[in-house]
Amino acid sequence: MSEIINSLSWVIGGAQGSGVDSAANIFSRACALGGLHIYGKREYYSNIKGEHSYFTVRVSEKPVRCHVETINVLVSFDAETVLRHFDEVSEGGCIIYNEELLDTTLDEIPTIDDYGSARIKKTLQKAGLGFSVKDALQYAQSRGAVLYSLPYFQLLEEFAQKTNNPALSKLTRMTNVMALSSSMSLLGFDADALAKAIRFIFRAKKSAAETNVQAAEFMYNYTAAKFSGQDGFRYRLKTKPVDKEIVIAQGNQASAMGKMVAGCRFQTYYPITPASDDSEFLESNEILDLHGSDEKGSTVVVQTEDEIAAITMAIGGALTGSRSATATSGPGFSLMAEALGWAGMNEVPLVVSLYQRAGPATGLPTRHEQGDLNFAINAGHGEFPRIVFASGDIEESFYDTIKAFNFADRYQLPVIHMLDKAIANSVMTLPVFDPGRVKIERGLLAGKISESDKGVAGNYLRFRLSDNPVSPRIPLGTKDAIFWNTGDEHTEEGHITEDPELRTQMMDKRMGKLDLALKEIADEDKAVMYGDKDADIALIGWGSTKGVILDAIEELKKDGIKVKFIQVRLMNPFPSETVSSLLGNSRILVDIEMNYQGQLGSLVRQHVGRQYDHQVVKYNGRPMSLDEVYNAVKRISAGNAPRRQVLKNGS
Repeated sequence: MSEIINSLSWVIGGAQGSGVDSAANIFSRACALGGLHIYGKREYYSNIKGEHSYFTVRVSEKPVRCHVETINVLVSFDAETVLRHFDEVSEGGCIIYNEELLDTTLDEIPTIDDYGSARIKKTLQKAGLGFSVKDALQYAQSRGAVLYSLPYFQLLEEFAQKTNNPALSKLTRMTNVMALSSSMSLLGFDADALAKAIRFIFRAKKSAAETNVQAAEFMYNYTAAKFSGQDGFRYRLKTKPVDKEIVIAQGNQASAMGKMVAGCRFQTYYPITPASDDSEFLESNEILDLHGSDEKGSTVVVQTEDEIAAITMAIGGALTGSRSATATSGPGFSLMAEALGWAGMNEVPLVVSLYQRAGPATGLPTRHEQGDLNFAINAGHGEFPRIVFASGDIEESFYDTIKAFNFADRYQLPVIHMLDKAIANSVMTLPVFDPGRVKIERGLLAGKISESDKGVAGNYLRFRLSDNPVSPRIPLGTKDAIFWNTGDEHTEEGHITEDPELRTQMMDKRMGKLDLALKEIADEDKAVMYGDKDADIALIGWGSTKGVILDAIEELKKDGIKVKFIQVRLMNPFPSETVSSLLGNSRILVDIEMNYQGQLGSLVRQHVGRQYDHQVVKYNGRPMSLDEVYNAVKRISAGNAPRRQVLKNGS
């Protein structure tokens, strides 16, 4: 069989806390240093240590935006990884495993629950096999996988002796780098690029970095010598010239970096998965170098006692004129609903970064879903304006964060920036972020007041009624700017009122901001079309389904199937005219999203008057794969698909 160069899916697995993430990040960075594109996704349980964690990295010479189902290289250093993923390895792919664990059985692994164990046993029983690691490997080998056995702990001792450092023999965590290096050796990847990647990942610990580089070199050479001439494994990674305009970025950092550039100077949070990484990145970079200046800037990040305190503190920060935000996930956002209404009533420019995960209640704390759309649009009692804005990938999340602050300031209302676990816990190569692409807009923010800004009582008309629903605002504490903020309906000065005429005027003023936003926000921030504009089949989606849909469109095009994709970005106020125009005369509308109900599909029906013809949904906590979306749309094109397809793949 011919070799497959620079196109593969690489997976590493192990117990949480055993270095799976570190190894995957080294692999990803090494590939990027070698001029290759990657997309990686992280899957893990909602505990700190012990449960199964695995990281999938897809590698290609061209940009990739999602994962695939098939594994070409499975790197394991525990028994559970083999038993969970053995049947996903492709013909011509390989499994790297610890030969000291061959006799370990399913029943000896307490972290595989009864449901998972039953599924694995069913697969092995059909093949007439037992339930050990050895049996799972035999199954994979019968399907064309190549097996590479390594005595990890014996090799760790040999490495300790070679480096004259007996203590290293006890550092079992180092097996992650050893296993990674072994896979790189089999792939024929450049050892120098691997060493550079290790030094970068361990840059805060110079001695640990060099020890790991030595361990990687030891394993690289051992693997090359031991398996030299062994046939069957088809995959290779070859370095290419590096494009200096391409960087590797993690999703949990992109929005935080956008906040730095946007001028966010106050962020609050209560720890919650997967939103905490956003705040923790800001915490670790609180002191900022200001572009074109010798001065320093800073972001104050406060961990509060709960989510109610988080949003109310952020509101307080915004009232001072400082760009302020809070970051949370679904359960935390639920607690923020009342204060969100207070911000709406008082026309406070606030950004809420809402990182969706699977619900309801605690749900699946570390798994993916897009189930919070309806809630984000409707959270809070009564009616008040808010903008709901959804990013589709890591690159968008950076630029959209800056835009979210602009929207909040321009229209003086809460902006809910919708992200999700799939974006937060992914890593990919993409163009270098360019802050110059987005202009900072502070809206009607005054630094001082004049007599014309005052009412008859001499107080500042913070909520002035005029033809413009957006009144000039002024930071708290400004000299002579006396006004009131209250949760009640209010006058132009902010005094409580129950006057029916004034109530109508104030409601019209606040809600009129949404009409203004629809007129002013650029079309590309409302909805974007990809693919063939004249295609009969139109796919519609939002958020992190963007990447997998775009990759599926490319594969479908190879089959002669023309489709287009409308990515909705502005979820509220809903851009009815823009979406309707982009849909055009498409005959078949397919709603694709990661929730049970098809919440975007309902919005399209409500605002555009168009019912979807087919629905493709997934809600098992795992992101959609390229294989799933490609096959679902291909069935629709062939005319043999049910109206509703529920995708179920994922380990």
